[in-house]
Parts: sequence; C-alpha cells; structure tokens
Amino acid sequence: MSETCHTYSQQLMGTTVSLQLFVENLPAVSAVFQTIQALETRLTVNRNHSEVMSINHAAGSQPVAVSKLVFDLIRQAKQASLLPHSCFNFAIGPLVKLWKIGFNGHSVPPAEEIAQRLTLTSPELIRLDEKNHTVFLTRTGMEIDLGAIAKGYIADITKLVLASYGIHQAIINCGGNVLTIGSSPLTSNQQWHIGLKRPFAAADSLLGILHLQNKSVVTSGIYERYFILNEKLYHHIIDPQSGYPLDNELQSVTIISDNSLTGDIYSTILYGLGVERGIKELDKHQYMGAIFVTKDKKIIIRSNQHFEFKSLADDYQICSYELN
Repeated sequence: MSETCHTYSQQLMGTTVSLQLFVENLPAVSAVFQTIQALETRLTVNRNHSEVMSINHAAGSQPVAVSKLVFDLIRQAKQASLLPHSCFNFAIGPLVKLWKIGFNGHSVPPAEEIAQRLTLTSPELIRLDEKNHTVFLTRTGMEIDLGAIAKGYIADITKLVLASYGIHQAIINCGGNVLTIGSSPLTSNQQWHIGLKRPFAAADSLLGILHLQNKSVVTSGIYERYFILNEKLYHHIIDPQSGYPLDNELQSVTIISDNSLTGDIYSTILYGLGVERGIKELDKHQYMGAIFVTKDKKIIIRSNQHFEFKSLADDYQICSYELN
C-alpha cells in the first residue's frame, strides 16, 4: 500500500520531536508544536523560570500555586513515586543535578555528597493541596524533576490536539516516546511498524520491529545517557534507595500501552524491578505489554497480545521466562 506521508520536526525538550501525518494540515502541525513548546515552558527544570522551577526555588520556604495542568501531572508523579518498590521518583532532582549524567557529568560524586542529597529525595516530604493547587517542598534543597514523565504526558496531549483537527492517523515521536494514533495507512494489515533500538549501537541499528495499532511505545535504557569510568558504566537511571545508578541484569525495558504517560512511569518502574519482579508487576496490568532486553543478550517478551515483535538481531535470543 502507498500513502503520502508528511513529516515535520522541531528541536524541543532537548530532543528532536517529529510528527508524521497522512493529510496536509499545517494549522494542526503549528498547533502541535506550539502546544509542546508551551508545555515545555511550564514543566522544564533546565531553565531558571518555569512553574516547576518556581516550586523548586521555594523549597523549605512556602507552598507555590501552579496551574491545574501542572498540579495534576505532579499529583500523578507523586502517586507513581509512592508505589511499593518504585524506582520512579519525581523528587530525585538533587541527585540528578549532582551526577550530571548526560549534562557533562563524567565523574562519580563523593559518597558523602550522595548520602546528603538522598535525604532530600523523599516524595513523602512533598505536600500537595488539592483545593488550592499548591505544591510545597518541605526541606530546603529539595527539587522535583518531571523529566521521567513529561514526554509521555506531552505526547498524550498532542494526540488530543490532533483529534481536535480531525486527525486520527499519525505518529508522534518525542525523542523516544513513540505514540501511534489509530491504524496505519501504510500497511495491508493496518499495523504501524516501530523500530526497537539496539543498545549501544548506531541510531539506525535495530533489535527488531514492533507491529501494533493505536499504542504507545516507551523505552527506558542504560545506553542513551551514560559515562564509563574505570571500566564501569554509570547511566542516568538513579536508584532512589542508594543514590547510585541502578545495577541489574537489564539493558532496557520497553512498555507498550494505550497512552504514553503510563509507558513513561512503568518503563522506569519495571527497569528498576529487574526481570522477575518486573514480570510479576506487569502481570497485574493486563493493559500493558513489555519487552525486557538483558545484558546477556536475551529478549523477553510479555503480554504480547498487544503487539508482535520481529527480531532483526541474530546475536540476541528471544526467550520465555518462567516465574519461580
């Protein structure tokens, strides 16, 4: 099948955001990128001024009123951070800034500094006032960071913007958060084909292809932002219990779900749990599927009723996993 594809992209959120449409609708494209830019301005911690930074600047001092949109996202981030054994933690900001991984950080911080910052990363210490939409970081030095959830949220909002223009077939790629909308006009079975990146390889090198419809694909992995020191790899997914990068058997976890926000949250949570505990948690959520990729080159697929996976990597083995 053939269909004209119109692709648009802009540099936003520190990455390339791309949009693929199958109708030419420049007002819709403009609305999408303006919406993303406006949301980034509210949510970023990489500029001095944003709604989130206004909360961080007032840490230990006073509650800060924010828009309902920002408050709702912070509320969801706190809920995810308080889940049992969750390595998703929106209060992790002090440790992210200390390590600087992905931002010219190439050294391991002193252990005493890591321990001190850990005391500022408890999500229980963040008070939310539902009535007044205020957020209060109760200790000086605390910082929230919505980087692990913002792209998914923004991708989901973008889908709503497109729907308001009558567009129900598209792909949104927010720098790794891929959201497919509707069915594909490009294939006979109407499934989208989404590449799963090969860890520690060129950008166009793939482990395989996902075949799916109207689903989000989000990956958390150790191969995008990292440094190597004394033959040890330090990546950007920080363990909120230890303050150091998580160290387990995984290279990545990919979540296939109905919305991108869910993918953001659970790709981080399942990565932190590792394969066995991650599968046990995943099995509680039948609306999600996952692909676990391990350091010993195994691909473990779970809940694959949501998608098909076609492997392209001969040196990786697709394996089943039996829970103990």
